[in-house]
Amino acid sequence: MTTAIQQIEMYLEQFTEFQRLSEGRAPRWLRKLREDAFALFCERGFPTTHDEDWRFTNVAAIARTPFALPLKNATPLVGSVLQPWLMKDAAIDLVFVDGQFVRELSVLPSLPGVSVSSLRQEFAKPPEALQLHLGRYLDTRRDPFCALNTAFAEDGAYVNISRGVVLEAPIRLLFVSTASDVPIMIHPRNLLVFENESQATVIEEYVSLGSGPMLCNSATELIAGENATVSHYMIEREQREAFNISTLRIQQERNSNTASHSLLLGGGLVRNNVHPVLAGEGGECLINGLFVGDGQQHLDNYMHVEHASPHCSSRQFYNGILDGHAHGVFHGRIVVHKNAQKTDAKQTNRNLLLSDDAQIDTKPQLEIYADDVKCTHGATIGQIEENALFYLRSRGIDERSARKILLLAFASECLGRMKPGLARTHAERLIDAHLLKVAAVSPGHDSADLAQSERERNWEEVG
Repeated sequence: MTTAIQQIEMYLEQFTEFQRLSEGRAPRWLRKLREDAFALFCERGFPTTHDEDWRFTNVAAIARTPFALPLKNATPLVGSVLQPWLMKDAAIDLVFVDGQFVRELSVLPSLPGVSVSSLRQEFAKPPEALQLHLGRYLDTRRDPFCALNTAFAEDGAYVNISRGVVLEAPIRLLFVSTASDVPIMIHPRNLLVFENESQATVIEEYVSLGSGPMLCNSATELIAGENATVSHYMIEREQREAFNISTLRIQQERNSNTASHSLLLGGGLVRNNVHPVLAGEGGECLINGLFVGDGQQHLDNYMHVEHASPHCSSRQFYNGILDGHAHGVFHGRIVVHKNAQKTDAKQTNRNLLLSDDAQIDTKPQLEIYADDVKCTHGATIGQIEENALFYLRSRGIDERSARKILLLAFASECLGRMKPGLARTHAERLIDAHLLKVAAVSPGHDSADLAQSERERNWEEVG
């Protein structure tokens, strides 16, 4: 019996029991969606480094770990345990513990034109709203992890912002994983629907309580209606034994404006997939991210931007800071379809290596089938500039503080593209604290040219 077959049989047992327990509670259309997705997963199996999209990331450690689904109705957490992760002034705060919605820890005020609940609750209602969107956009054929998420889709966040509604404060989705005696896997599934002319911000954050191997395989489908303005923040800061695979699939309609901000600070093996499709004419998309790794961390960022309609613009800006033996990946792919004339697209990846053992694989990629477009891409890899560090030291600044100043200047390129407000302030606080640790432990002198800056249109988030 081959290892691949053993892996599939392990998941088959889990899936069969999962479907049995959900019988009578899951609607027929959902059971069919799960079964079709699991069949696709069995057909493909886990990706390997022979797959072009995964050539820099080996997921063998995930494939061979005997993950189990978490127990239902486990001992609940008390609010004080989550104190370090609380976010004041959020419009709505949904808390999920080991993939399950916890009403007692969540803040769910009633807001006009805003519908927010757990996906499990929505499954019990008439199916029209969910069936219209859930599973329609995620590419389960291309990505086995998306297929696996759909097969085990049970809970997550459902957000619907009605037409013309403007929500100033963000909606925060907090996913907490707890310690367990056995390796646990969770598959959060989120559906975010922003109707025409609505404006809102969503923060999707992943944290850990305790240690131990665990897999968080999340998928989010975000639909931006005509003239909608949407910001999405993905913040990952789990413990070092965690595997985190996340996929954000964005569907943009005419004249919509979306911004995806990713912040990867934790985890052992992390894969961040962002896949926007500009399906309506005149859409704009900003993909902005920062990943900071040290030790043995592996942080993989895969961007797949599809221009499917004319007169659309997209920008990708990703900065990486790597120390120790950390391995970073940036694979940015822009696909311009035949009818997407007048496309304006750019991708930029900049990386600082703070040690001789840190590694970055960067692959900007353009795939163009239209003839009237403006597309560019580029990548830089470097070290902290010795002259800048010497200048700060000569002004009486100690080395730790000087390094932090230079690292923060590099990270601030990403922060500067975020719309001012609570979400940006939250990201700034996390980055500031994390870079203080990096500056304190890193003895290296490796980073990119911090003085270089873009002299072009300012692609900060639209206010």
